[in-house]
Amino acid sequence: MAELKLIGGYPEYMRESIKLVEKTRPKRVGKLPPQMTMEEREEILNLCHPDYAPGGKRPISIGPNKGDIAPNEVVDLLEAYPLIEPDEIDLNHVDYDVDILIIGGGLAGTSAALLANDSGIPVNRILLATKLRHGDSNSIMAQGGTQAADRPEDSPVIHYIDTMGGGHFANKPDVVKALVEDAPKVIKWLCDLGAMFDRDKNGNFVELSGGGASRKRMHACRDYTGMEELRVLRDEFRNRGIPVLEYYPAIELLTDGDNRVTGAILVNLETDEYKIVRAKAVILATGGFGRLHIRGFPTTNHYGATADGLVLAYRAGAKLRDTDTVQYHPTGAVYPQQIVGLLLTEKLRTAGAQPVNKYGEAFVFPLEPRDVEAAAIIRECYIRDNGIVTPTGLRGVWLDTPLIEIVQGKGYIEKSFPAMVRMFKRFGIDITKDPVLVFPTLHYQNGGVETDPWGRTNVEGLWVAGEVSGGVHGKNRLMGNSTLDCMVFGRRAGMSAAEYVKSYKGDGRLTLDHVKRYIKMLQDAGIKPDRRSPILLPDYRGKRVLARMIDIF
Repeated sequence: MAELKLIGGYPEYMRESIKLVEKTRPKRVGKLPPQMTMEEREEILNLCHPDYAPGGKRPISIGPNKGDIAPNEVVDLLEAYPLIEPDEIDLNHVDYDVDILIIGGGLAGTSAALLANDSGIPVNRILLATKLRHGDSNSIMAQGGTQAADRPEDSPVIHYIDTMGGGHFANKPDVVKALVEDAPKVIKWLCDLGAMFDRDKNGNFVELSGGGASRKRMHACRDYTGMEELRVLRDEFRNRGIPVLEYYPAIELLTDGDNRVTGAILVNLETDEYKIVRAKAVILATGGFGRLHIRGFPTTNHYGATADGLVLAYRAGAKLRDTDTVQYHPTGAVYPQQIVGLLLTEKLRTAGAQPVNKYGEAFVFPLEPRDVEAAAIIRECYIRDNGIVTPTGLRGVWLDTPLIEIVQGKGYIEKSFPAMVRMFKRFGIDITKDPVLVFPTLHYQNGGVETDPWGRTNVEGLWVAGEVSGGVHGKNRLMGNSTLDCMVFGRRAGMSAAEYVKSYKGDGRLTLDHVKRYIKMLQDAGIKPDRRSPILLPDYRGKRVLARMIDIF
């Protein structure tokens, strides 16, 4: 293929479309398409959203959720054999004996460690194990903000209604109640630890709205919110001297043989060395499954997001919920090729950016709930054929970022979105002058391991927190509720596990009996041992990367 001539980072043919965007811009200032009715939302979801499109899913054939529908990529892992042979593991040699083992080092896991310590568990009785470095997680990549109802015109009740509505009322009400009631105290906790949230000249929080939110309650640190929140929590964690094992993912939980979790097997990513950890309580905070690339979609997720927690908890007998839904963020980068799938925060649309088609027409209200917004963009690209085709054959619509400075004033983008400016500047694109090309990208695991409001599962001794959990978001998550989820339920799991430990009545036996039973279920179902899980890291070799294409069209 002949080399494309680039003008300001874009091929010449894209420049023709950008001219139409610029031409229609004055007419679009302050004029947005109307919000959809509930009927219109349901119609577009059924027509275009990947969760509703035929194919891509199948029933789970074994375990507590037998018969439930989930993406093929997830079922493949649940219907896989373990990485270990249970009879070949020596469980008599215990490398670490602690009160609480936390698996995962993002906002949820770090919050759990701090609150377990605050609740009376000594630092030397806590161990945090993480797959990569402490902090390598979806949490540190979060951009837009954290919701908390702390204004006079807002309340946890309104936040509750927004969250339930955004989740199509499939959320667990008691868990959502805990989320919204704890939100203001989480913001205060972060501020007390030194988090630098955006404030006005009088010191008041600068709060914006997000898709599906009826009030402005988004607390942000420019577009580095997750990084700033994790900065202060990780600093506190390190100052206290809580032990951490980096590059040691968990590959299996341990039980006492009677449905009680008593520890885990960790493996060193570099040496393949096993570590046996005995623990009175285990908190799973392993994050989501974006790197499974559900339905061939690119993803915003970090390299280790491979559904490990779902696999380990399910083998131990934990129930899952809402396994059929996946969140696709409406605005992932689709050009240039080097950053396909990376997140363009919803906060851009909150500040005034509009999605427009190749003719410069605004075709959707910019702040619909994420699933609806994503479906509208998919419809514009693949059904109405009003998208822009990239040199590699992907499709997208324009996010008209220069509109932000018409609405907010010159210099606003540089001040509020330094990460976005830097990401595109590397490729010669100035988002203050030109729009950027976007398409939905796999962003969040809506469902997961079912919990109560304290992060407890149906398996004794096992808690989960953060994206690995299911129930709080229902069928769709609102912006700003993910980082909040991590910290609310990380804190609650840490407190709850600490109280459990103080009155622990187990004998600490370590077995892999549950794994043996799971293998028997796989065999009885006729599933061949050609798949192993957890996969720990994604495989991008050969055809796995060359052949991946969005498959719903």
